[in-house]
Amino acid sequence: MSFRVRLMALLMLIAVAATAATAWLTLRQVSRQVQESAEADRADIRVIDQRLRDHAVRHGTWDGVSNVLRSLAAETGQRIRIQDETGGHALDSDALAGRVPRPAGAAPPILIDPRPRLTDRPGPVPVPRALVKQSIGPIAAYPRSIAFAECLARSGIEPEVTRDDLGIPVYRGPGGSEQSGSCTLREPSEGEWKAVIDALQMCVEVPLDEASACVDRVFVTRTGTVGPQPLRVFLGALDDAGLMVERKPAVLAALGVAGAAVLGALLLSRAVLRPVKALTAAARSLGEGELAQRVPASGSDEIGELGRSFNRMADSLAASERRQQQLIGDIAHELRTPLGNLRGYLEAIQDGFVEVTPELLASLHEEALLQQRVVDDLQDLALAEAGALTYHRSDLDARDLLTACATAHRALAGEAGVAVEVAAHPVPAPVHGDPARLRQALSNLVGNAVRHTGRGGRVTLRVARPADGVDAADGVGLVVRDTGSGIPPEQLPHLFDRFWRADGARGRTTGGSGLGLPIARQIVADHGGTITVTSEVGRGTAFTVTLPAPPAPRPPHASHTPHKPSTPTAPTAPTAPTGGDGS
Repeated sequence: MSFRVRLMALLMLIAVAATAATAWLTLRQVSRQVQESAEADRADIRVIDQRLRDHAVRHGTWDGVSNVLRSLAAETGQRIRIQDETGGHALDSDALAGRVPRPAGAAPPILIDPRPRLTDRPGPVPVPRALVKQSIGPIAAYPRSIAFAECLARSGIEPEVTRDDLGIPVYRGPGGSEQSGSCTLREPSEGEWKAVIDALQMCVEVPLDEASACVDRVFVTRTGTVGPQPLRVFLGALDDAGLMVERKPAVLAALGVAGAAVLGALLLSRAVLRPVKALTAAARSLGEGELAQRVPASGSDEIGELGRSFNRMADSLAASERRQQQLIGDIAHELRTPLGNLRGYLEAIQDGFVEVTPELLASLHEEALLQQRVVDDLQDLALAEAGALTYHRSDLDARDLLTACATAHRALAGEAGVAVEVAAHPVPAPVHGDPARLRQALSNLVGNAVRHTGRGGRVTLRVARPADGVDAADGVGLVVRDTGSGIPPEQLPHLFDRFWRADGARGRTTGGSGLGLPIARQIVADHGGTITVTSEVGRGTAFTVTLPAPPAPRPPHASHTPHKPSTPTAPTAPTAPTGGDGS
């Protein structure tokens, strides 16, 4: 399956999933909004019912309810219209707000009946005779109390409301007075008392479970036409926007999202495939050997980063090719002259032009050994860079490494008039590594230092101190310092290049093979360490080898996996150090 098809399939899958998820989330959101709206409507109804009832009970009349209606409409955001059963007290919040009243909605009205009921009395129901006796006063007094409250309301006086033992509202003027302004609370007449008593006589002979209902019917009959009458409350308007989900817009939106996703997939695939095709062509050319091939790399996205990575890879391959060609040229240059000399001498001996003497044989033998050393160094370097050098690691003391290297070089250094010393270190410096390979690396550094130190100079080997910039947390540092000629700063970056020598006038016999320092750096790197160098012209050079501290000892029960050696190589004598300038 092509990249375009896979990309299209992926984007279409994402589009479909996104559309389905959006639809599900929308439906869930709408459902939640509908539920929340219904809860809010129920809460509004509870508030409207309670506030209107409170007004009726507090004032004993619906007079002044317009202020309550206006406040409720502003508080709930509902259009409210009220009307009693007789058609009176018809008020509309739209009209109160100065708007043309809108047609009422289709929702059924809410019935609010603020009239008291004796069935709401607190406490247990007494026996019928006691219940009748207890109900005579409230039934007779309630119409007069309501009339007094209505008079107070018309006069703009706020009545005081209490409830009697049967829960019936009792109205009085300010301070509990029975007269306020032009309003007077009248006592029931004897005829009214008698009419109430006669109406309640029928409730004395009924069973206890029916007595309360009987008394309540008498109360409603005697007081049903006084006080605030039931109201019907209409909420909402015909043009109110409701919550609904229409199919057509949802389908159109889904199709639009899908179409946009497909169009975006086409544009994206085209934008992506163009640099991918360029990368494919460049990679094919690179595989055919055109190392100068590069691709345009712009932008900060993944495609741009891929192009830059390809260009870096191509640069690395080209640099590797140049290094390989340079290495071949360097090896040919290093071997051509000495091998030509050997061939010339051998042909001269064969033709009888040169007499064979012990001195000539010794010279030819030394020249062959030098060539063998170059070849051995090349093999060691190739194995080291390929990670194929054999390492037999063990725990050892770095002071012993320094002592062994100094001992191996003292004889040759003494002939050159150079002193090789090991500075004392009071405590052990433990490291974990291959003693022979580490001696080989240090020997290259020491031999290099001896060659660059004039007669009367000194080469010092010591364990690094804090002043050398080696922290104890970094591991163990080994310093090889000489008092030689030093290396100019501009030559330090090339110090570990193959066949590079600080002094171009030095040959293989005086300047080494030019491979010792690269070999030393690779051996140290294989041990997890680093080599740094500081130099000052005319005062000397210091190489610092930093090796990591040995790992903590394993518990006695821990399993041990033996080291699996890599491909074996030819043995290297520790006392025959390799290296030279930059080697």
